[in-house]
Amino acid sequence: MHIGMVGLGRMGGNMAERLRAAGIDVTGYDANPENSEVASLAELVAALPQPRRVIWVMVPAGAPTAAVLTELEGLLDDGDVVVEGGNSHFEDDRTNADSLAAKGIGYVDVGVSGGIWGRENGYGLMAGGAQDDIELLMPVFDALRPEGPRNEGFVHAGPVGAGHYSKMVHNGIEYGLMQAYAEGYQLLEARDDLIPDVGAVFGAWRRGTVVRSWLLDLMVRAVEEDPGLDDISGWVDDSGEGRWTINEAIENAVPVPVISAALFARFASRQPNSPAMRAVAALRQQFGGHAVKAAETETPAAE
Repeated sequence: MHIGMVGLGRMGGNMAERLRAAGIDVTGYDANPENSEVASLAELVAALPQPRRVIWVMVPAGAPTAAVLTELEGLLDDGDVVVEGGNSHFEDDRTNADSLAAKGIGYVDVGVSGGIWGRENGYGLMAGGAQDDIELLMPVFDALRPEGPRNEGFVHAGPVGAGHYSKMVHNGIEYGLMQAYAEGYQLLEARDDLIPDVGAVFGAWRRGTVVRSWLLDLMVRAVEEDPGLDDISGWVDDSGEGRWTINEAIENAVPVPVISAALFARFASRQPNSPAMRAVAALRQQFGGHAVKAAETETPAAE
């Protein structure tokens, strides 16, 4: 199988390499000429075999994704399939699918989880789209997902929009989990007279406890690299999915107090620094390679 990959950044580039390692041919295009293997989207499309060309789009949600899809609409033919693997809003997926369907082009939205570790460990994939498009893409999904049973790393969640909707809820849950670990970190740190090594406590939780998880492993890694998390500012960004999750909860009258509190804690992080929010920032850097702000050196107050 031979597919095109649009966007060879932190996620797209690693995904392309994992696909190649599994025996799938990939031709990649990136807006940065230094990363791109072809000069244009038109050249990328021309490089793919027919019929049923497949192009996976991994560019930032919003205007960048819309621009790529608009250009691809003019280049692809009946039977071709576009996969949108970024973090687009699920309502945008329906609009995108309708536009491409007018030319007979299939559209599949895929929520992708795995961050910078996905190339080695595999990616969790949540797909939305028509069954025949999903079947066409199964070799790609199987190459990207972790080893083991297919249903423990991949799901055909439903029609168009279901993939990104599932990923939105996944990210909302992620907010809550990270916040709980971070608050536990701060509480342990507050009693340094009783708990001299917070990292050792977190490390002991990695086996045999009900709170063990990959996020906990990453928390331990972050504390090992920077025991006091002193090199990281407590300023934590949010990429939108938490807000969308809460908006959906409001629309459907579903109580989500933990996810809501975790999002508001991120807003609070943009105010004075806190150990808990430094922990959340460190976790985001560990699993996704997200940018962090260096801790600011405080200027002594004038006497």
